Amino acid sequence: MFGRKKKRDPHDEEAAADATSLAPESDDPGLDASGPDDVDAADGTADPDSGPWSIEDREGEREEIAQGRLDLGSVLLPLPAGGQLQVEMTQQGTPQAVHIVTQHGRITVAAFAAPKSPGQWREVATELADTLRRDNATVSVESGPFGREVVGLTAGGELRFIGVDGYRWMIRGVATGPAGSVGAESPLVQQARAVVAGTIVDRGSDPHPVRTPLPVTLPQALAQQLAAAQQQQQAAQQQAAQQQAAQHAVPRQQAAQSAAPQQPSSEDPNAGGGRRGPSGSAMQQLG
Repeated sequence: MFGRKKKRDPHDEEAAADATSLAPESDDPGLDASGPDDVDAADGTADPDSGPWSIEDREGEREEIAQGRLDLGSVLLPLPAGGQLQVEMTQQGTPQAVHIVTQHGRITVAAFAAPKSPGQWREVATELADTLRRDNATVSVESGPFGREVVGLTAGGELRFIGVDGYRWMIRGVATGPAGSVGAESPLVQQARAVVAGTIVDRGSDPHPVRTPLPVTLPQALAQQLAAAQQQQQAAQQQAAQQQAAQHAVPRQQAAQSAAPQQPSSEDPNAGGGRRGPSGSAMQQLG
């Protein structure tokens, strides 16, 4: 079965040599020269005995499998104690990502389409390290329970990427927090690894291009709460806009009144340069 450890062959030896390709060169002072020397050819491969799992590998109905997890369609996530959900929406109003916010930082897990053979996480990890490096982050590659983990230290915070390859899918977990929060033994990273290990992936049978994010769907209760919150936010924005427009309307009205010319009264014989008769003004008739 895919995901179990296999005996090493000469091709695996070559792949294991490539496993250290993410290690930064020591002549770059901005990078950690240590690399994942102990990462073997099974780097990042899901283990059906310890997770994460494909939903086909779990026995029971979906409702039973989802117990104790947040069912997001393509991924079923275990929630850490005290974790709160933060939903990121696209401009079209569809859910793009669901973040788990804890007291230590934020955890994000997403699933992507992948080929049947493993190895996508290794490629993605390389690209992530290169991207972080271009953004002037301090980058290191460490060995974790699933294999390589990419760590990026930036001025605005720290990130640790955890990846796992499954059968036609790949999981990418991200732990994000303030400085000092993404150390290998930190509470945030321990929580992130536990969430990744306990995740169940529903790849589905629909074709998806490689690296395409698998769709996220919200549970009905969560979708209703989100819709209600959005309606309240829109109503509050509309009310604030109306109040602001009303406050601006009063000075404009007062300014318009003060700038308007005073109309002469018809009962005042001296208003407007004299009272006009059938043949012109009174002064013109005397001329």
